[in-house]
Amino acid sequence: MDLVGNRDIVVVGASAGGVEPLRVITAGLDSDIPAAIFVVMHLPSDRPSALADILARHSALPVLPASDGHPIERGTVTVAIPGHHLSLEKGKTRVLKGPSENRHRPSVDVLFRSAARFYGERVIGVVLSGALDDGTAGLIAVKLRGGLAVVQDPSEAFSADMPRNAMHYMEVDHVLPSGEIASLLNALAREPVSAADGAPPTREMEQEDRIARIDLNVIEDDEKPGTNSVVACPDCHGVLWEIQEGNLLRFRCRVGHAYSPESLIAASDDGLEKALWEALRTLEERVALRRRLVSQARERRLEALAAHFEQRLGETQKNVETIRNLLVRRERHQGIE
Repeated sequence: MDLVGNRDIVVVGASAGGVEPLRVITAGLDSDIPAAIFVVMHLPSDRPSALADILARHSALPVLPASDGHPIERGTVTVAIPGHHLSLEKGKTRVLKGPSENRHRPSVDVLFRSAARFYGERVIGVVLSGALDDGTAGLIAVKLRGGLAVVQDPSEAFSADMPRNAMHYMEVDHVLPSGEIASLLNALAREPVSAADGAPPTREMEQEDRIARIDLNVIEDDEKPGTNSVVACPDCHGVLWEIQEGNLLRFRCRVGHAYSPESLIAASDDGLEKALWEALRTLEERVALRRRLVSQARERRLEALAAHFEQRLGETQKNVETIRNLLVRRERHQGIE
């Protein structure tokens, strides 16, 4: 067997409800684990994050915020910083301000895909609690290259979407409560791996990883990964390309914004809701203007003109009521979900 080492690259992704499982896992990692651990959690981009400090309080390993070009070291935990993707290259980390994926930067998919591209069968991907489906495409890339897929048991996750979506689109290797994941990682990190375990990175995997790094040769290349879709990008309104990866259909636009299905639907819903609120505001302004016109016409005893404005006012008020009811029904429906 042609050995390439052990499973020494562990990538972990989380979102809503992810802090506690991350804390439990990092606390349970052996101080001599022969692997480097990298963490992406969806973070607000407009304020500093205390995640590295929180995890460091409970870990026997050094836990540090990511820095660009830092050497990859076994026995360390590296945490993505707000507003920047965390990506891996041969022997070092990259901190990048590339296009958002699934409306997030940092994105779990960016980290997982880069690890799969450069480290193949040496990678263990872990998806924890979180909404929607960031991490699914990245975990598929890890599996395609011969790495292992681990997900938090959805039944105990605060938000089960991310682990559940990963399980829906691929056969994961391990499904465990967060309290058992560290022990598994301690054991898996010591397993030898063979170069025969994984396939080479696909052309699409390499292209997408380079897009995240803002490689202009790829971004400006008219030959995009996948095929044209009929859907517009919710972020920039450009054409989206469809990319089929395993059982998962994904989407990416010309400038690099990327979406998995649930994230694209959620972004489209956000766009629809925004449009409805803008339409409501415009109509409310028309109601106010027409009321003023009715009042002014009556003050001048222009009854025919006042009647005309009153008719138009009534039509506009009906439109306002229709859109208000739509927004109320949407809010109630989302509350039920």
